[in-house]
Amino acid sequence: MKVFRKIWRFLWKLGIWFLILSVGFTVLYRFVPVPVTPLMVIRLFEQTFDSEKKVKLSKDWVPMAEISKNAPQAVVAAEDQKFLDHHGFDFEAMKKAWEGNQKGKNIKGASTITQQTVKNVFLWPDRSYLRKGLEAYFTVLVELIWPKERILEVYLNVIEMGNGIYGIEAAAQNYYNKPAAKLNRNEAAMIAAVLPNPIRWNPKKPTPYIIGRQAWILKQMNNLAPIGFGI
Repeated sequence: MKVFRKIWRFLWKLGIWFLILSVGFTVLYRFVPVPVTPLMVIRLFEQTFDSEKKVKLSKDWVPMAEISKNAPQAVVAAEDQKFLDHHGFDFEAMKKAWEGNQKGKNIKGASTITQQTVKNVFLWPDRSYLRKGLEAYFTVLVELIWPKERILEVYLNVIEMGNGIYGIEAAAQNYYNKPAAKLNRNEAAMIAAVLPNPIRWNPKKPTPYIIGRQAWILKQMNNLAPIGFGI
């Protein structure tokens, strides 16, 4: 019995500390730029031990006030058109994805911008039930503590946008030799077009598929009401 009590005590303390740290960091990142993400660290290790890859970490945090309004409009159009309306989860998209998986189809689009932000800031790339459970927990936490503009600001600053390239400022500088504040609609849509697989696709060398995806995103940007964030 003593062993079980000790295990229970340990798990209780672990749970309390997890709650304190998770809420604490979520509150902190509500106001402070995220310095590094687990994915950035993982990619650095991959580059270090891969002789064919150059070690690269290009990131530069910029506030929403220094990001072109075309960038948030493009990523919302491409990744999560219900972003301003949901509370972190798009249940309709999740249902379609589940039904598609049951039929052997790979349906994309169930992961919201909030979920993608949480995955990048707090977690690691994995498909385990543990990771999914933590993702749901942090998604609720972030939606409770951060306003939508902050979620989108963090997303635009930490998301992987190329090999060793993180955030919209680094992407704008690397691909178009300009700051994120100067991105036009076509450039923002092209960057958004590669987000599903930024390691495979490059905005400077778009495939026919990416050019078609860019055209679709531009159309969606026109159809969506202005997001209202950015300059």
